[in-house]
This record gives sequence, structure tokens and C-alpha cells, in this order.
Amino acid sequence: MNLDFLKSLLWFVALVLAQVFVLNHIHLFGIATPLLYVYFVILFRRNYPQWAMMLWAFLMGLVIDTFSNTPGVSSGSLTLMAAVQPFVSRPFVPRDSADDLQPGVDTFGAGPYLLYAAIMTVLFCLVFFSLEMFSFFNLVEWAECVGGSSMLTLVLILVIDHVRGRQ
Repeated sequence: MNLDFLKSLLWFVALVLAQVFVLNHIHLFGIATPLLYVYFVILFRRNYPQWAMMLWAFLMGLVIDTFSNTPGVSSGSLTLMAAVQPFVSRPFVPRDSADDLQPGVDTFGAGPYLLYAAIMTVLFCLVFFSLEMFSFFNLVEWAECVGGSSMLTLVLILVIDHVRGRQ
């Protein structure tokens, strides 16, 4: 087996277990839920096959949906996120970088990585909560959920990336 496949599988299992058993039970102020599994899509290397990225994202979303009782919400949101990931990351990749560059603070720089992760996280939360509520009747609650969950998720992503970069 390929080492990259094993790393991806390990991240897949770790993020699913963390989300299902710990993070799904956290609801700060009744609106902010950390959705850390988006980090899996943010981590995909440059020039990773898009079909494989979308397949990984769909499978992760399907597993999360199964355990979270949100039929199709996570899988649809993550698949869309994986579809746009190469286009969102392209402006942040340094020109003279390797083809297999993995996004991170150490490769993009702190500011560009923060912006890249924020765009991806907000995009995911916009789609996720739009599908979950399936209504714009209560626009304030929707905006609170998107904003709170995006910020909480982004903080966790930056913490994990910082810890991962120290190794």
C-alpha cells in the first residue's frame, strides 16, 4: 500500500472518531458546533486527483451523516468542498513550489494559510447549514450558526496544524 493512502486513511479515521464521539456533542451557546472533519479536505496535496479527492470527501461525509443523523448534508457539503479545493488553493500556492505541496502554515505562510482555511471553512459551513435548515426563514439563526461554527472550526484547524507542524 502507498504511504500517502495510509496517512489519508489514518486522518480519515481520526477525524471521524473525533467528530462522532466528541465534537458532535459540543454546541457553544446553542449555535456553534465544531466541524473539524473539513480539515481532511483542506489537507489534500496539490495535484491530487480530483476524482479521488471527491470520493474521499463523499465517503467521509457519508460516514459522518450516518452517525450524526443528517442525511446527505455532510456528504453533499464535503463533496462540493473537495470539488472547489484545487481552485481555491491555487492563488495561495507559491510559484516555485513542488507539485505535491501539502497546504499548511509552513508551506503557505501564516497569513495565506489562514485565508485559505477560512475560505474553505466558511464555504463548507454556508452549504452545510443551508442544507441542514433548508430554509432562510430564520436568517439570523442561520448566520449565527455559519459564523460561530466557522470561527470555532477555524480555531481548531489552526491549533491542529500548529501541533502537526511542530513534529
